Amino acid sequence: MGNKKLELSFKKILEGNKGWVDFVKEDKTGRFQQLAAGQHPEIFWIGCADSRVPANEITGTKPGEVFVHRNIANMCVHSDMNMLSVLDYAVNVLHVKHIVVAGHYGCGGVAASLSREQFGIIDNWLCHIKDVYRIHAEEIDAIKDPTEKTNKLVELNVKEQVFNLCTTSIVQNAWKNGYDLAVHGTVIRIDTGELLDLDTTFTSNETLGKVFAFK
Repeated sequence: MGNKKLELSFKKILEGNKGWVDFVKEDKTGRFQQLAAGQHPEIFWIGCADSRVPANEITGTKPGEVFVHRNIANMCVHSDMNMLSVLDYAVNVLHVKHIVVAGHYGCGGVAASLSREQFGIIDNWLCHIKDVYRIHAEEIDAIKDPTEKTNKLVELNVKEQVFNLCTTSIVQNAWKNGYDLAVHGTVIRIDTGELLDLDTTFTSNETLGKVFAFK
């Protein structure tokens, strides 16, 4: 005997899809027929897996305009083959123009990284955020309010992930080959929906530092 509550909640998903199907059928612009033939987004969005920060809604874009990768705390880890594979496809196949790293205030993953508690297998992932804290520990520890402390680490983490992206061979070779590609750091305010520019944009490897910038 199945779980009726689970069956009903899944049925809501299917019912919601019927509404979307009707919307697609009634659309007269032809854009969904174009999407069926292929995608040509200019934006690659790396965001948090948090359910409150969907890329299309926040950016006011339509299906087909944003290529998306999401994980806990919008991390760009150099050894993460999942992220690197998506990045490679975005840059070298889709030829996106903008890569946006989007953190958000109140991020549970960032807050957890400031704790000494164990949460399970995710602790290994949170070590990457703890490394960001270690670099900026003096600045973060000077903040007494727990919420402000978490939000400061959210911002610093985004900036670090932007730097991590820029030091990948994928992004640097794109610049070397003359691609117009910008990497941006942003933070979302969930209570207002605002996407804040952290003024952390790179369009070349010139300011990465000599041991990071490939020739």
